[in-house]
Order: sequence, then C-alpha cells, then structure tokens
Amino acid sequence: MRSFMEQHVLPAEAVYDRQLAEADDPHALPPVMAELKEKARAEGLWNLFMAHGDWGAGLSNLEYAPLAELAGRSIIGPEVFNCSAPDTGNMELLALYGTPEQQERWLRPLLDAEIRSCFAMTEPEVASSDARNIRTRITRDGDAYVVNGRKWYTSGILDPDCRLIILMGKTDPDAPTYRQQSMLLIPRDTPGVTVLRDLPMFGYTDRLGHGDVLFEDVRVPVENILRGEGEGFALAQGRLGPGRMHYAMRAVGFAERALQLMCERVTERSAFGGPLADQGVVREWIARSRIEIEQLRLLVLKSAWLMDTVGNAAARMEVAAIKVAALEVAHKVVDRAVQAHGAAGVSDDTVLARLYAITRALRIADGPDEVHLRTVARQELAKYRKTAEQDKSEQEKAEHQKTEQEKTDMKAGAA
Repeated sequence: MRSFMEQHVLPAEAVYDRQLAEADDPHALPPVMAELKEKARAEGLWNLFMAHGDWGAGLSNLEYAPLAELAGRSIIGPEVFNCSAPDTGNMELLALYGTPEQQERWLRPLLDAEIRSCFAMTEPEVASSDARNIRTRITRDGDAYVVNGRKWYTSGILDPDCRLIILMGKTDPDAPTYRQQSMLLIPRDTPGVTVLRDLPMFGYTDRLGHGDVLFEDVRVPVENILRGEGEGFALAQGRLGPGRMHYAMRAVGFAERALQLMCERVTERSAFGGPLADQGVVREWIARSRIEIEQLRLLVLKSAWLMDTVGNAAARMEVAAIKVAALEVAHKVVDRAVQAHGAAGVSDDTVLARLYAITRALRIADGPDEVHLRTVARQELAKYRKTAEQDKSEQEKAEHQKTEQEKTDMKAGAA
C-alpha cells in the first residue's frame, strides 16, 4: 500500500485535478482514477475495508486501520482502492443486513466498482444529529413504499455512476422512539427523485457531489426495505462504528501529510536571519503535532481492536472518542501547516486548504463533536452511577439487617 501510494497515487493528484477542471461534467470520473483503480485491483489492493464474511480482502478492522491511514494521505486515495465513503458504509449495510437478492443486485456491483451509491439521512429542516427528528415519511401502499421528504448533503448522488440511494425515513411515527425509522433501497433513476442543487463544502465542489434532494411520491417495491420496518436506527448504529474508524484513520493520514508538508516548508524557507525550522514556535508546532498524531493513532488502533474482539456495541465509547479526537487533531495539525506556509497555505498550490476545509467539515458530518462527547461522558458516568447504586443498595441492606437484629434483641430482652 505504501509503495502504491508513493509510486502511483500521490503523483497522480495533479493529473486528477487537471482532468476534473477540464471536464464538461465536474462530477464525472477522471480517466486517471479509472486507471488507478485498475492497477490497484490488479495488485490485490481492493475492498480492503470489508471485514464481514467473504466479501472483502479478509482483513480485520485492526489490520485495515493502518492501510486506511496510508490511503488517507491523499484526498483521492480511498477511492483508488474502492474504500471510499459513502460506498463503504453502504456496502457494509448490504453485507450485514441485505437479502441475497439485494446483495446480488447492489452489493456485487458496488464491490466491483461498476456502480456508486449515496446515503440520504440528513435533512435541512431539522437537527438530524438526533435521528428522532427525521421527517421524511415512508408509507406502505399495497406492495410498494411511497417516500416523501427532503434530504441534503446526500454525498455521492451527483456522481454519474450513482445507481443506489439508501434512505433513512420514518415508517411509523407512533412506534417506540427507536422503532420509528427504517432504511429503504431506492434506485437512483426512480421517478420523483429530484436533485435541487449541489451543495459546496467551504466553497469546494466535491466530485461526488453533495445533493439537496427532494423525494416526491417516490415508489419502490416493499422488498426494497432493508432488514425490516423499524430497523433503521439499529442499522444506522451498526453502520457507524467501522465508518468512524475509517474516518479517524484517514484523518491520521491527513495529519501525517500536513506534518510532512510543514517540515519540508520550514527547512526550505528562511526569515529573520535563519531557517524557519530554527524558530522556537515552529519547533513547538512540529513537536506537538508529532505527539498528538502518535496518541491519536494508538487510540484508534485500540478502538479497532475492541471492535474486532468485543464488538461495536462494547466499543461504543472508544468509537465516539476517536471521531472527536481524530478530526480535532487533524484540523489542528493542518492549521499549523497552513500557518507555516503563509500565503501558499490558503491557496490551491498545496493540498492544505482543501484538507483544512475537509477536517473542519467532518467535525459536523457523521454526527457533530458534541453528540460524541455526550456519548463518552454518559458511558464514563455510568461506571460511577452503577457503583453509587451498588453502594446505596448495600447500605440499605445493612441498615435493614441492623433493624431486624435490633428487633430480635428486643424480643429476647423482653422474654
């Protein structure tokens, strides 16, 4: 993976950007990406993320993690190996919960990179970090489901190869809180699906596109439900564990790339009578960046190991923690690298400005920091609340035993 990145992917970044700028469709696949995918697949560097069944390369989360970091050193890296979002999460959903028919129709073409997919969950009218707020309705009508609602930042929907939308909506608003939502498989060309606009991210237009999408009386067969009605929330939780590890390790790759660029820059530039690398503040930036990256990497590897050994649910606190820590660290290191580059850091002459935008945006995507911090705090406090409840129970038991003993002694004295 390291050799492939250095020999093929990193040198192709400028070609990729040029081909994308020259294309009539800003969302079309640049020819160089198709070439890179073909080479990666021939090398066996393909579907490395898939840790379920026999669908992928047979790696565990812990084994895949350092490979995700290497791919993350380039913005185009994960796609080269068919390991990019949102397809990775969608493929995991289909591998874990799809019917054989759903897997044959959607999963196999995704694994072969014959098609792309998108995931429609976030809505513009509500705080979608709380899935209970989702308003998009999925209504049963005979042998079909009818979808009405509006989603945005539906990443990937503008890719010409997008053929599948996995949508989260409400099938029963009156059901118990976490049984109201369901996931539905919607072919991209289904009538009633309208992309209203392509949303930028800090001014950048992403090749996959972030669609603002309207669903008006969109009809799909009932067999397109994923796992069953009311399973949407549980499926979303299952999808997010490995996905957050992928995000986090790619963020380590972002940070390593930024640190490399910063070190190269400060050794080449001089100011105030000497190399920038001799300035105390610059050395502190470099030292703190190295320390923070090493700490982050170990935390993510621990999380990956826990997912492999005790499962996603038991690793919930660590998975939430890495989502916060990874993007905070990556953004901080990128920010220092931008500062070290001066005017070049905010231009498009380096990848830093794009990394700055991505690392900031990802602190909102896939759940904002505050939601994950809430999870970590709740899990941590639960340990102490459980201990306090045990202490209280034991104290009450001791007081009860003391009271019973006193009653027995009083009866004995009276006798």
